[in-house]
Amino acid sequence: MTAVAVVGSQWGDEGKGKITDFLSKDAAYAVRSAGGNNAGHTIAINGKTFKMRLIPSGIFAASKAAVIGNGVVINPAVLLSEINNLEKNGIDTGKLKISNRAHIIMPYDIKQDEYQEEAKGANKLGTTKNGIGPTYMDKASRIGIRVCDLLEKDTFADKLRANLKEKNALFTKIYGKPALKFADIFDRYYEYGQKMKSHVTDTSVLINNALDNNERVLFEGAQGIMLDIDEGTYPFVTSSNTISGGIASGIGVGANRFDTVVGVCKAYTTRVGAGPFPTELIDKTGDRIRETAHEYGTVTGRPRRVGWFDSVALRHAKRASGINALSLNLLDVFSGFAKIKIATTYELDGKKIDYYPASLRELNRCKPVYEELPGWDEDITAAKSWEDLPENAQKFLKRISELVGVPLVTVSVGPDREQTIVLKNPWEM
Repeated sequence: MTAVAVVGSQWGDEGKGKITDFLSKDAAYAVRSAGGNNAGHTIAINGKTFKMRLIPSGIFAASKAAVIGNGVVINPAVLLSEINNLEKNGIDTGKLKISNRAHIIMPYDIKQDEYQEEAKGANKLGTTKNGIGPTYMDKASRIGIRVCDLLEKDTFADKLRANLKEKNALFTKIYGKPALKFADIFDRYYEYGQKMKSHVTDTSVLINNALDNNERVLFEGAQGIMLDIDEGTYPFVTSSNTISGGIASGIGVGANRFDTVVGVCKAYTTRVGAGPFPTELIDKTGDRIRETAHEYGTVTGRPRRVGWFDSVALRHAKRASGINALSLNLLDVFSGFAKIKIATTYELDGKKIDYYPASLRELNRCKPVYEELPGWDEDITAAKSWEDLPENAQKFLKRISELVGVPLVTVSVGPDREQTIVLKNPWEM
């Protein structure tokens, strides 16, 4: 197999960074294709922790290149800061490649994100206010500034002037905020472009050539499928397609290129920000899971909402993204739990349903139907194989695989790369 796609199968924060880092050691290329610096990922290697928002997790292990595709929206200041931090820690960033078609998050996008959320008041969506949504709005409105534009001084100047005229009218007349000035933006962002220039290329050509040459390419999704702008809990979603189809369009490859789609999940469920969450635990059990697993946002530091494993949501993710392999993280969190629950179906107005409703009104009326399984007391953080896991942990994993209808390929028992039990190699499926 030459192409493996990794997607989040819940509401993000599933630990995709760890599994992509783990798989990228056998890859020539590691590719990210959507989202922006709202999608943080944490990598622990040899006792050292790296927190990144834009650079693909595969920067640490992929042999030839870590690639930021055209579907990613880039905050140049954040990107350059990450590059500097990696270089200070001895990580080679020369193999970082950036699509010339990727869009740039501009200062007015960040301001628009902030003003929109402020204006919504109690109805705010809970965005990270990093300008992600407005940048995708600019892209869809065909006024976006791409990396290739940033590198052409006259092109950038013309587009920036035109955009500021439109954005400043919005800020001053609708939101009652001050206008932004051309001079405060142009030189700084043009300089960002010059610093990025050595990394810029046509990444679609790069990756398609690699696949044609049977080189291994790992495609790294951002956020989770339940945050997909079409398939997620709209409008409490992100601004891009996080399903595997979004990976194809976000790097410029055909959907038929993927051999395996790995869905990453936790042994439980979390989400950040507002929106429906059928299995949410607002009690001591939820607090215990949160504190044991340190469930706080990589980007925002916000405490994550916590709930039991939701197999209804996972089956929805499987259908929407073609998941044919499951990677489960944070199994070790349940050591010491007497009982563990899994939502098998929902009850909607007295009837059991096996699908995830599109209507938020229906979803808010759904009650999860739980199956309770016995827990285990053993510390499993040193487990190296399936046989090392307690019998009840094995039963829990088997039941998840049965309910989702997807085989498990890896199980994580701790944060480090080596704390991963490999049941099947996704590269050989």
